[in-house]
Amino acid sequence: MNTITPNLLQVKSIRGVEVNRNSLLTQVADAESVVLFVGKPNKAMLAENSQFRCVVTEQVEDARKVIHQLQHVFKKMPSAIIYGFDSNYETTLTEWDAFFNSHQFLGSIPFFVYVDKGFDELKPLVARYNFIDDIITTDAWHMLNNKIAIVSKFKRMRTFPVYKSSSLRTRLYSGKFYSNLLKRTLDITLAAGGLIVLSPVLLVIAVMIRLESKGPVFYAAKRAGRNYRVFKFYKFRTMIPDADKQLDKIKHLNQYDDGQGNGPTFIKVSNDPRVTKLGSFLRNTSLDEIPQLLNVIKGDMSLVGNRPLPLYEATTLTTDQWVERFLAPAGITGLWQVSKRGKKEMSVQERIDLDINYAHNRSFRYDMWLMASTPFALVQKDNV
Repeated sequence: MNTITPNLLQVKSIRGVEVNRNSLLTQVADAESVVLFVGKPNKAMLAENSQFRCVVTEQVEDARKVIHQLQHVFKKMPSAIIYGFDSNYETTLTEWDAFFNSHQFLGSIPFFVYVDKGFDELKPLVARYNFIDDIITTDAWHMLNNKIAIVSKFKRMRTFPVYKSSSLRTRLYSGKFYSNLLKRTLDITLAAGGLIVLSPVLLVIAVMIRLESKGPVFYAAKRAGRNYRVFKFYKFRTMIPDADKQLDKIKHLNQYDDGQGNGPTFIKVSNDPRVTKLGSFLRNTSLDEIPQLLNVIKGDMSLVGNRPLPLYEATTLTTDQWVERFLAPAGITGLWQVSKRGKKEMSVQERIDLDINYAHNRSFRYDMWLMASTPFALVQKDNV
């Protein structure tokens, strides 16, 4: 094994190497977070992240020996395992599946598949192999520590008896097959039907947006949904084209700002100066949300759930106190929208409590009630 960069250790092969304290893994400090990468990583990318030390192996067998050495000699486990997708993925993932089945206590380690491109095409792997938590790209690298923190908490809840013994955990993680099946069936049916029925409205809105200001018709941004999975989120554009670049200029108008700068961060501005005249109408009538039906069909979101968060907000919610809001699927409408949408007096604590409440109590029947209540909350009084 040789050191490539200060944050990257590459294991060429450790077959036949005796597991002992003289190994070069001693270069990993006791307090350092270790991420195990299996395959051929983008070395420049890995070297840029100073939040963890990355140990790289090319084969699953070597990776297993690194895990064994970390566990039995250094008394620590990898914070996450990342497999670099390649043409041999069927054999490699089958080996990992067998490994986790024979070492179930290691099932709490977050496992990600890394790919340079073809993100959407690989999503079925997550459903096919239960141990895979997400597909990631270089875009997720700067927030990898936050993603690991959330996923590891969820997996510990599913893996260790101390969590399963709690009535709350049993309720959260017990099988909801039929409820989830009904929910997904309803999502696809209503979302597809809605896009067809509303297609004339979509066309009119698109033309009006282009006539009012230059720039794209749709706004697409990365959002964090269930289990901190990042996806591209669609809305009609309601702001000026360079609105994201002006975010720092209007943060002092944030209605959630407590003046201390501590804890979770949400940004919502009353009478946001970046919003166009048409955008204000679209927001107040919720017409800007219609393109999210495409996210529902793709499986990124559900009709009912917790709102997917911009990454700058999601990264402030990784502590045990807040993380459970990511247990619920991302949704177009939900408990927060029905209870408090558009109300200026809502606090950060209140909003997160509503999200966690839904995550704990969600069911198909509850979703139906929230959907029936949504029309009364569609038109908001305040421009937020």
